[in-house]
Amino acid sequence: MYPVKSVATPLARARALPFFWLSLAFIAGIIIASQISLRYDIWIILAGVFLLFALRPRKLAELVHLSTSTYLIIVLSLVSFCLGGLRYQLSLPKIDAFHIAWYNDREYDLLVTGTLDEPPDYRDTYTNLRLRVESVDTGSGDLPVEGLLLVRVFPNETYEYGERIRLRGTLVTPPENEDFSYRDYLAGQGIHAYMSRTEVTRLPGEGGSPVRRTIYAFKAKALENIYLIFPDPEASLMAGILLGVDTGLPANLQQAFKDTGTAHIIAISGFNIAIIAGLFFTLFSRVLGQLRGSIVAILGIALYTLLVGADAAVVRAALMGSIALTARQLGRRNDGLNALMLSAVLMSIHNPNTPWDVGFQLSFFATLGLILYAEPFQNWAVRVITRYTSPGTAQKVAAPVSEYFLLTLAAQLTTLPIMAYHFKRISLVSLVANPFVLPVQPAVMIVGGIAVILSLIWLPLGALAAFAAWPFVAYTIRLVELFDRLPNGVIVLGDLSLWLVILFYAVLLTWTLARHRVRQLFYGEQPDLPTLPAITIATALMVIAVVTWRAVFTVPDGNLHITFLNVGSADAVLIKTPGGSHILVNGGPSASMLSDGLGRRLPPFNRRLDWLIIASSQENQLSGLPRVVERIPPSRVLWAGNVEASFSARNLNEWFIDESIPVTRAETDSELNLGDGAILHILNVNSRGAVLLLEWNEFRALLPVGINFSVQEELHYGEAIKATSLLLVADSGYAPINPPEWISNLNPQLIVLSVAAGDPDGLPHEGTLEAIEDYPFLRTDYNGWIEVTTDGTEMWVEVEKQQQDPDENINVSEIQP
Repeated sequence: MYPVKSVATPLARARALPFFWLSLAFIAGIIIASQISLRYDIWIILAGVFLLFALRPRKLAELVHLSTSTYLIIVLSLVSFCLGGLRYQLSLPKIDAFHIAWYNDREYDLLVTGTLDEPPDYRDTYTNLRLRVESVDTGSGDLPVEGLLLVRVFPNETYEYGERIRLRGTLVTPPENEDFSYRDYLAGQGIHAYMSRTEVTRLPGEGGSPVRRTIYAFKAKALENIYLIFPDPEASLMAGILLGVDTGLPANLQQAFKDTGTAHIIAISGFNIAIIAGLFFTLFSRVLGQLRGSIVAILGIALYTLLVGADAAVVRAALMGSIALTARQLGRRNDGLNALMLSAVLMSIHNPNTPWDVGFQLSFFATLGLILYAEPFQNWAVRVITRYTSPGTAQKVAAPVSEYFLLTLAAQLTTLPIMAYHFKRISLVSLVANPFVLPVQPAVMIVGGIAVILSLIWLPLGALAAFAAWPFVAYTIRLVELFDRLPNGVIVLGDLSLWLVILFYAVLLTWTLARHRVRQLFYGEQPDLPTLPAITIATALMVIAVVTWRAVFTVPDGNLHITFLNVGSADAVLIKTPGGSHILVNGGPSASMLSDGLGRRLPPFNRRLDWLIIASSQENQLSGLPRVVERIPPSRVLWAGNVEASFSARNLNEWFIDESIPVTRAETDSELNLGDGAILHILNVNSRGAVLLLEWNEFRALLPVGINFSVQEELHYGEAIKATSLLLVADSGYAPINPPEWISNLNPQLIVLSVAAGDPDGLPHEGTLEAIEDYPFLRTDYNGWIEVTTDGTEMWVEVEKQQQDPDENINVSEIQP
């Protein structure tokens, strides 16, 4: 904590902070202006009228029985209120033939030309591009047009900031429904048009800022290196913490962070900026002196803000960090309320839609909670502990309690209504999770950041440093997942009235001010970097335990492991041979889920597949692979199926050629020796893919990934294969390719069904479920990943979660060959 001497109450402090009320009035003007429609000239007139009342304040103050200072604060706040309304009115776009939104919802395709205004946002099944429009062609030539356009294009294509492209497609107004307004969300970013289906043509030349282009190129390289030196999911978490790119985390892990109240770790927030600011100031002030060091540190914070995307929460944290450094050089303590409101006003002047940004709201109110309640909570803890020990000991004990528990409580007290309103749920486990997770976050940022920087100099050097950083990141994820599994950790509320949120803040702030409960203001946004209290030592021991057990689990155990990864309605099968080799069969549609599944099972710093087997070249079977093989390359590839069958198949084939990875074309009745007597038989190869049979001693697993109707007939509906230990259901349960006679002839001891929850095509079909209902079966949409382990004679099964179909009663522990 920063040392403070003032004991003024918030009410007394507020009276001495006219800027606080002026700022509050400005933001209130923006909010009110969004609800009422007044022309900008009316706002100017109203501001001028109120300003006239400030010309002779003493006499007018006496008329209303107020002090001159109070009267001036009220009048100038009204002026500020009108200026806020004026700023909002001026920010509204003029939708005419020269604005891109004018062409929304037309029943014909348009040609739109522009420049990418931000780096591409890569997702599993699509990529978002933000285009600054230059012209539109409706059929009669290019017309000059301005505005921003959000475009959704196919995945696995690479784009760069400043690239000029031309789109063909239909423009629509961004959609909205009862639960969420995508239109309002995009409008807050200045985007009023959306194109979901489009053809992209790349154009020569480039636009944008050379400075931003350089920064984003650095970011892209740093992101690439993170995935090269860290395994997933640790790599995706590092990308979120250091660079603000959290799209690589699978949805279930993101939800775990939200449910445990630790999602602020992923998002760039005041905590991250405080660490960055402290590092920059310490480093540069020693070399350049305090004044020049502060200037360079502020520039470094600004560059980092641009690097991570400069969203509302990041900008607010960066502004407060910069204000704190400036105030330090001016010899003034950093008044938390003034810094908070100054940050909010500057951001609202730049973008009047800032108050509606959820990230900004959470960041703003979390900081407000620290300002108002962190110091009193700590003083209360000292008083309570002093009853049982000496004051000196009480201070030492209270420091870690305040650092990792009371600060979290202070922030959550003021963000609780925001989370309940927007997310319709609150986390009860967050007060327990944060004290265990927060102590290692400085190490995650500092050691992880050093590893990334070193990797930019020389990749092996960065990989070496990643050894030191990885345990802290792995510990963070495992603890979050552990706390997420605790029962009743989240309360689901449903819809919450906005008036209840307003009432909560009104009661809380009124109680705070009127009761004079706050005796000191918290100066600054975050405490100094944590010391090493007992909880940090305990955390370090737990990190060591995580590393040790991870090493144990990746050592070959002499058994054969077959893991069906939960990647949606497709197949991704990871085989670990008795000798420790890793073979991946296909990959499915989700890059994030595939990368996460592989990263948890491969040795953390020897992430390479011995074989990649393409057993089906259909798009949904491969679309997750192109991005993943760049991070986890295969030593060799066995390819079955048509190389030209899909976009992802062509991409993969080209990448293998460019990287000189040997590719073997699979042939019918061939086999792949996996060592220790394990054989992978290729029963059939066709244009669609291959049918694979894995045998080891008495164990037989059939993987009909690329089967079709003619192949099924050639195999006499399974009679040519005979009984199996394990059967993968073909095509996620498509009934025609999984007839009852196929299942009965194979007579599997266990059936695995890989399918997405709520599959849009209605898979698995009812006919398939009826065909397998008399056999033990597991499915990834209910059980998550499914791992089958065998010693060649017996078979054991482990699943991610023991959630079954309510109509089924399967005990995994009872499934034996």
